[in-house]
Amino acid sequence: MGQCGRTTPEVRHLPRTRPRPAGQAHRRHRQRRSDQLSPLRTARRVGVAIGGSAVLVFGVILIPYPGPGWLVVFAGLAILATEFAWAGRVLAYARARYDQWTAWLGRQPLPLRLLVLAATGLVILATLWLLGMFSLVAGWFGIHHPLLDPPFSRLRG
Repeated sequence: MGQCGRTTPEVRHLPRTRPRPAGQAHRRHRQRRSDQLSPLRTARRVGVAIGGSAVLVFGVILIPYPGPGWLVVFAGLAILATEFAWAGRVLAYARARYDQWTAWLGRQPLPLRLLVLAATGLVILATLWLLGMFSLVAGWFGIHHPLLDPPFSRLRG
């Protein structure tokens, strides 16, 4: 008897047993686990890492140029996200920041938007000059001027 004349119910403690997976489900679980460690799975992850990284780097190079720079960056991250959880998180973060940037830029006055456009244009021109595109195209037309040559071409002597 407990306090106040009440009887306490008898508590039975059942042994704690975890249900074991059924035979077929257990084999499938073991198969999935071994697939994760298989050489083929590792080769796929390496291939996705190399291919996704190449697309990502190419997209980053394309960002200042007119065209699909950001689309290529997002494609590279999406390729990486098929095998790597961190890439999925980076992709979601990058999309959110890109949307914030475009929304912010859209709210700005026209002179500031033109200034951003001019700065982007200068980055494009500088990159083309550093890659030697101006001297290449000028050479097609027989124009040779030292200012069109990229700065590292003068180091060759």
